[in-house]
Amino acid sequence: MNIKMQVCGIILLLVILYFYSRRNKIRLNTQTAFIRMSVTTMAALFLDILSLVGLAHHETWSVFLVNLICKSYLASLVLCGFSGLVYTCADVYKVKKRYHFQNRVMAAIALVGIILVYILPISKFVEDPEQMYTYGPSVICTYLFCFGFLFGNTFLLIMHKSEMNIRRWEAVRTWMVIWIGAALIQFFNNKLLLIGYAGAIGVMIIYLKLENPELNLDHKSGLFNRAALILYTNQLYGRGEEFAILGVVIPQFVSIHSVASFDRLARQEINRYFMDIPGSYAFKGEEDEIILVFQSKERAEYYRGILKSRFEFGWGENGEVFLNPSFIYMPHTDVVNTSEDILHLIGHARQNEGKYIVEDTFVLNKDVVFDMYEEKRVENLLQTAMDKDWVEVFYQPIFSTKQQGFVAAEALVRIRDESGKVIPPGMFIGVAEKNGMILKLGEIIFEKVCRFIRDEKPERYGIHYIEINLSVIQCGYEHLADNYIRVMKKYQIDPDMINLEITESASLDEKETLLDNMKELINYGVKFSLDDFGTGQSNLNYIVDMPVDIVKFDRSMILSYFENGKAKYVMDAAMHMIHGMELQIVSEGIETEEQYDVMKDLGISYIQGYYFSKPLPEKEFLEFLSQQSEQEQLSEA
Repeated sequence: MNIKMQVCGIILLLVILYFYSRRNKIRLNTQTAFIRMSVTTMAALFLDILSLVGLAHHETWSVFLVNLICKSYLASLVLCGFSGLVYTCADVYKVKKRYHFQNRVMAAIALVGIILVYILPISKFVEDPEQMYTYGPSVICTYLFCFGFLFGNTFLLIMHKSEMNIRRWEAVRTWMVIWIGAALIQFFNNKLLLIGYAGAIGVMIIYLKLENPELNLDHKSGLFNRAALILYTNQLYGRGEEFAILGVVIPQFVSIHSVASFDRLARQEINRYFMDIPGSYAFKGEEDEIILVFQSKERAEYYRGILKSRFEFGWGENGEVFLNPSFIYMPHTDVVNTSEDILHLIGHARQNEGKYIVEDTFVLNKDVVFDMYEEKRVENLLQTAMDKDWVEVFYQPIFSTKQQGFVAAEALVRIRDESGKVIPPGMFIGVAEKNGMILKLGEIIFEKVCRFIRDEKPERYGIHYIEINLSVIQCGYEHLADNYIRVMKKYQIDPDMINLEITESASLDEKETLLDNMKELINYGVKFSLDDFGTGQSNLNYIVDMPVDIVKFDRSMILSYFENGKAKYVMDAAMHMIHGMELQIVSEGIETEEQYDVMKDLGISYIQGYYFSKPLPEKEFLEFLSQQSEQEQLSEA
């Protein structure tokens, strides 16, 4: 009898199910469907072998028994086609009602097929032990229903490819190709009994690509990973089930022995503790995060208290490791739209720790969600602006008290939305710095300024240089100097026309990188200004350390000078020191004639503010310079 392939298929499935059963799993619709598909495929292989045995003994066994066995094998093939389609539906139809409706419809169709298989007559062909098969209306009915289910699967793969996990789409497609190929071969060559074994191969492919529990585990901790968290919470959203999130942010371990082995044992104990919490699944978030998903906010709230109490004691073999964690609590997960948004929300809250943490807990409520979605909206707007060239440079002129004319300008970034409305930098600069988009944005601004200098030649109006702001992120970017020098060479810009503004807010490592960049740019001919002096960001030591030519007094410092008697002494001392270092001073935020006169009398070199002009778009800035130039010529005449 030709049963070798069926036996191999059964062994393959037993091995798969053995390893599958030995790992922790989360309850997913796709996993349930996979088990159903594996069991029906194994049943088909057993029944295939049994039908061959029945055909081999058809002369001694009753006709009814042999027919029943053979038809049961055919019915199991219908179930295999049905279970394959259900597996695909588990990914496509994530909404609980839709998924169950589709299952009921397909189950009814499968039931009709099975009934017809048992009702319709079947014929047997037995020539020798190597060539035994069945044929007739019952077999044809089996092929029709199996191919019907395969057609349904093909339809889902084509129509819902964008909605499916791409790896599942590829695995199901491969399984279908193998199964259809085996069915066609067996249909035209009945000696080759391939269908059952092909089903086992398909199950193996799906297991290896998708359903291996190892794929959902974080191997370092043994907890479920972030991918599993998204799969599980997506299913809960699809089912419309309520659930709550409780996360624990675990700081660096503090061991009284300071030995790595103690820390390792403590980590293992913590991970086991979280895995054993009943009524929840434990997932690994960021390196220092463990995220628990509970089916009710009451249970999450209860275990928040339990965990707080547990962390008051030490961890490890003898309690040598002590921790002071913070908690992330999200009682209402229906306030976000997707599972991915849960992770984004946790990250957003942690990045803004000072704003959202109360005592030791981040409570993720509607206010935090609103802020996160607003940040994402701005992020998308900024990305669109950069992609579609909606980024603009406005210029604010800088007046020289000595030359009595406009000799410089500060380049200020603006973006526009789809309606053309100008978005002020306060709305998007912080977001750009947080997500790293500031590097690309900074290069766009620098290139636009260089193009402006080349094409419009502002020096013909007396402009000696353009100031361009550098963010903290840009200051710590090691390729900053190389990129900026490359752009200046591209537009053949005299480096004297460029002045880069920095602020004292970089870390020690960033400061070293900044100094390296500054040295390279200064050697090329670029000058630097220290921006925002007086805001608490800049101090006298920083002026001494940094090779700058200009110090800019912030608007808040200027206002303090006029409103606070003590601030005058501070500012007078700062000006005396800065002038003693032979550095120039720019006063920002000058809005009135009185302020201008006072700054001029104090010996301030440059004045910038609304007293002269607000920041202007490129065309209006050129018109402003042209008008000022004409007025100067008329006054001289």
